Amino acid sequence: MPELRLNLIVREWVILSTERAKRPVDFRLTRDKKPLPEYHASCPFCPGNEHMTPGEIMRTTENGKWMIRVIPNKYAALSSEGERTRRSEGLKHLVTGVGQHEVIIETPVHNMPTALLPAGDIANILSVYRDRFLAIHKNQSVRHVIIFKNQGERSGTTILHPHSQIIGTPVTPFQVRERITEARRYFDHAGECLMCASLKDEIADGRRILINTDHFVTFIPYAALSPFHTWVFPKRHSGAFGDIRDDEIVDCARHLKTILSKLYFGLENPDFNFLIRSENIREAESEYFHWYMSIVPRITHASGFELGSGMYTNPSIPEEIAEFLRSVKVNFM
Repeated sequence: MPELRLNLIVREWVILSTERAKRPVDFRLTRDKKPLPEYHASCPFCPGNEHMTPGEIMRTTENGKWMIRVIPNKYAALSSEGERTRRSEGLKHLVTGVGQHEVIIETPVHNMPTALLPAGDIANILSVYRDRFLAIHKNQSVRHVIIFKNQGERSGTTILHPHSQIIGTPVTPFQVRERITEARRYFDHAGECLMCASLKDEIADGRRILINTDHFVTFIPYAALSPFHTWVFPKRHSGAFGDIRDDEIVDCARHLKTILSKLYFGLENPDFNFLIRSENIREAESEYFHWYMSIVPRITHASGFELGSGMYTNPSIPEEIAEFLRSVKVNFM
């Protein structure tokens, strides 16, 4: 019989079609992917084409060559010019579209997926994330900062060269606000952080845990919203990603390297979205919110039911997905 599981963090029911659930191996991609070259002459993110991406914000270097570049997004969703103003006229509400929209070019190698990068390189990317997260929060027009990565056409990316993005918005999105409100409500009721409580529960259960180290736990949630939907939780309670410490960055990089490698080899390199859910840096000491990371392979599509109801349907069993991923052997050094 199908099950409805409540995901307390997103505050929504998930329908698990237990009788029609696919086996984890059934989600492996069979479509052909054209091999990419290490360098592409027309790619604006490849070395030698820096003139195509003016206004560089920062870079990291090694042996005189850049390893990571941060640049303004050429087609920014928000403008870095102007002031944040708000206007209301009856039911019409407007906020000027000021903020920041940056691109983090993760590697000079055009065909290097994050899964195959050394863990040390991923740690360097996370350090750049932290630096830009903190810097953008200093912008007085910014109310919320989100870091995300789209890999593959199904994820919404338009440039294949490995990169991620960071956007500072002049408002706090309603989805973010609602999750913060639910976290605050749980804290008022239970006296502890909802994410901390969820993490303790997952560790105690154990069936959905993928990686458990000193500073982080990676797991498939009890009510995973979609197949292979994965969360990476820090063990230390903190409300904001910008509060992450250097030793935690190193540990987090090993988690990302491991889980992305397992998806790469176990599912034949699926397209995915990666994002960091975090409070404002000024709320780093919040008692009720706990930042975390989501990895969402794009191997299913939303249906009319999901769009119409807001509920999720998951054609997989989280415990079976976790067992499968644990069985995928990778070298994450």
